[in-house]
Amino acid sequence: MSLIRPFRGLRPAPGRAEEVLAPPYDVLNTEEARQQAQGRPWSFLHVSKPEIDLPPGTDPYSDAVYAKAAENMRRMIESGVLVRDPAPWLYVYRLEMDGHVQTGIVAVASVQAYDRNRIRKHEFTRPVKEDDRVRQIEAVNAQTGPVLLAYPDHSEVDAMLAAWTRAHQPAVDVVAADGVRHSLWVVDDPEVIDRLVQAFESMPALYIADGHHRSAAASRVAARRRGSGPPDPDASTEYFLAVIFPAHQMRILDYNRVVRDLNGLTPQAFLERVQERFSVEPASGPVHPQSPGEFGMYLAGRWYRLRLDPSRIPQNDPVARLDVSLLQDNLIGPILGIQDPRTDERIDFVGGIRGLAELERRVDSGEMAVGFSLYPTRMEDLMAVAEAGRVMPPKSTWFEPKLADGLVSHVLD
Repeated sequence: MSLIRPFRGLRPAPGRAEEVLAPPYDVLNTEEARQQAQGRPWSFLHVSKPEIDLPPGTDPYSDAVYAKAAENMRRMIESGVLVRDPAPWLYVYRLEMDGHVQTGIVAVASVQAYDRNRIRKHEFTRPVKEDDRVRQIEAVNAQTGPVLLAYPDHSEVDAMLAAWTRAHQPAVDVVAADGVRHSLWVVDDPEVIDRLVQAFESMPALYIADGHHRSAAASRVAARRRGSGPPDPDASTEYFLAVIFPAHQMRILDYNRVVRDLNGLTPQAFLERVQERFSVEPASGPVHPQSPGEFGMYLAGRWYRLRLDPSRIPQNDPVARLDVSLLQDNLIGPILGIQDPRTDERIDFVGGIRGLAELERRVDSGEMAVGFSLYPTRMEDLMAVAEAGRVMPPKSTWFEPKLADGLVSHVLD
C-alpha cells in the first residue's frame, strides 16, 4: 500500500471556487461561521459548519447537524457547484500570504502508514472531537477537511511541483477574504503522477502538522468499514485526504498565553518570583522574542523581556526544551500554579496571527492579569518530537496560512 496515491477529487466547478472556498471548520465558532456564510449559499461552511443552517442554540453534535451536512453536500453536487474529477489525479496547491509562499501536493495518504507511525503524530486527541469527525465523514461519505502534513527535504519533489506550476495554468486562483491566495493545479499526467508517488514512497516518514483528529477519525472509519478482513489496498477508505508541504517552506507563528490572575501575588511579588529564574528587562514596547529561551511579558500596562538561564534548558529532551515547555515548567506551573494547561480555565491561548495587541487588550481590559509572547516553535522541533514518539504540550503550534475547506474533497466509494 503506497504512502500516497492520486484520487478523484470533488472540486468546485470551473469559476465557482470563490463562492465555495471557506476557512477550516475549526478556526471559526458557530456565530462567526454564520456571519461569514451570510449571503453565500454555496460557501463550504454549509457543509463543514452545518449548524449555521439550523436554529440558534442547536447542539453542534446533534444528529440533525450531520444530516444537514449531508443534505447540503448533496445540494451542491446536484446543482453542479461541486463536480467530481473523471479520473484519479494529484493536485499542486500553493498558498501565498504577506510575501510568504509554500507549494505542496494534495493527495490521499495511507491509513496503514498512519496506524504504523510512518505518518508521525505529535499530539493527543480528544474522544469528543474524534467522534465528531467520524460522524461528519460517515454523514457526507467523504473526507472534506484535509490533514496538513509535512514532508522532509526532497529536492526532486520540490522541483517537480515547481515545474508543473510553470508549465500549466491553475484550475483555481482565488484570493480569499483574509488576503490569502489559494492556487490549485491539476496533475493529470500519469507519468508525472507515478514519479511523484514513487518519490514519496522513498521518504522514511511524513509528519502531521495539523489535523490529528481528522487522521484519527479516518483510521476509525477505515477500521469500521474493513471489519474483520485485511485492508484492501484499493479501498478509498484506506486513505485520507491530505495536503503535504515541504517542511522547510511551512510557517509556524507564535502561540501566546494569557493568564487570568497572578495566583494571589501582587504584581511586584510576582516580578520578584519571575526574577528567580529569568533575567527581566523592562521594554519600551511589545516584545517579539527573537530566539528560543526568550519571552515577552505584559503586566500592569508594561512590557518586559524575559530570558531564561540557559542552564535551565534541557538540550537532550525534545519536549522539555520547547519554549512552550520552558515557560510552563519555569513560570506558569511553579509561580502561577497552573499545572495542567489543557484543562485549567485560568489560562487561554492567543494565536500569533492576532498580534501582540490582542495580549495587551485582554490584560488592559481586566479580563486577564498577565500575557506572554513566545518564540515560534520550529518545524525541526516538531519533527524531533514526532521522531521520538513524544507529544507536544497543548497549543504549541499555529500554522499560517491556513488551508481552505472545499477546495478538494475525497469521496469514499
